[in-house]
Amino acid sequence: MNWKTSLLVLMSFALMNTSCGVYSFTGASISPNIETISIQTFYNNSPLGPSNMSPLFTEKIKDYYLRNTSLTLVDGEGDLQLEGSIDNYTLTPVAVSASESASQVDLTSLTRITIYVSATYTNLEDDQFDFDQRFSFFKDFDQNREDLSANEEEFVNEIFDQIILDIFNSSVANW
Repeated sequence: MNWKTSLLVLMSFALMNTSCGVYSFTGASISPNIETISIQTFYNNSPLGPSNMSPLFTEKIKDYYLRNTSLTLVDGEGDLQLEGSIDNYTLTPVAVSASESASQVDLTSLTRITIYVSATYTNLEDDQFDFDQRFSFFKDFDQNREDLSANEEEFVNEIFDQIILDIFNSSVANW
């Protein structure tokens, strides 16, 4: 091994040992002192949407943190604390399709489902990462090709996945 290779190996080890926290391949950057997280039920305060949104979102976000961090989930008083609510579920027309006849009404062809979630994140180790924020995401679908009642669960899951990723990135990934 020549001196350049030895120097490169030595510098690599030095860089790996000087990090500020624990970094994982998921993007989570969590202090080694933090071991637990508590995630409270995200209650559904929305007047519309499927009735199972509260347990669905709560279980999906718990699963995401457990799969992508080494944190232990506790019922309360975790080193990291996350709580919130599903605030709104809206259906909004995005595009109108012209009817084929002048005697017929123009209809909405493209509709947007938007879900809004409020989240409060508390880091007991370092309060500079705390936030109280609203997250939202949407899914557009063509009513002429996709029936809402048949596809609503899939649409809601897709929206929740993105909102959970945004909350995760804002909390433990520090993005």
